[in-house]
Amino acid sequence: MHFVIMGCGRVGAELAMRIEDRGHSVSVIDQNSRAFARLPQEFSGQQVTGIGFDRGILEHAGIAEAAGFAAVSSGDNSNIIAARVVRETFGLNNVVARIYDSTRAKVYSKLGIGVVAPVTWTSNRVLHQLIAFGPHVEHIDNATQTALFYVDLDSSWFGQTVADIERHTGARVAYLTRELELVLPQQNTVIQDDDELRLLSHASKIHAIQRILNHRLGDDEW
Repeated sequence: MHFVIMGCGRVGAELAMRIEDRGHSVSVIDQNSRAFARLPQEFSGQQVTGIGFDRGILEHAGIAEAAGFAAVSSGDNSNIIAARVVRETFGLNNVVARIYDSTRAKVYSKLGIGVVAPVTWTSNRVLHQLIAFGPHVEHIDNATQTALFYVDLDSSWFGQTVADIERHTGARVAYLTRELELVLPQQNTVIQDDDELRLLSHASKIHAIQRILNHRLGDDEW
């Protein structure tokens, strides 16, 4: 498959190499030709100098045959414009844009553009390191406000089943990790010491869910 990347900063260069390492072809667009110096000498993809939302530049980069497009330049406006041009002009739906402004990220996510908001993601990871107790948010779908997160459990929850967790919290247990192994649980799966639960719920409910699971089972004081 062929992919087109707009922006050859650190993210764009890393992304291009990872895609190529998986056996796909890649074109990288950047208006500054010196940015291509970030690509290693062994990179065999196409390097296109120009504005990433220019139709001619996109066509030269092979957008008509592309399976996906990523706009990861340093500018929100450029990324948004490029993503919309690729979707609306070339009919490519597999489009991802990096947007720093979280408010705008929500808007464009609702328009069907895959959005990565690095400020939100980074702040969540730093918060996870600073504060021992969760919830630790791994992903929020901006369109539906569905959150994937993991929680810290009071020891009284060990020995309970997945069905018990879901009944008390109203969340869905998506999966859990046990001794670094993925477990896809059933309703009767018993929670063990050191299990790490990934839950799905509406983003507005995650803190209430964590409060429930931080307290002893049957404790009504919270």
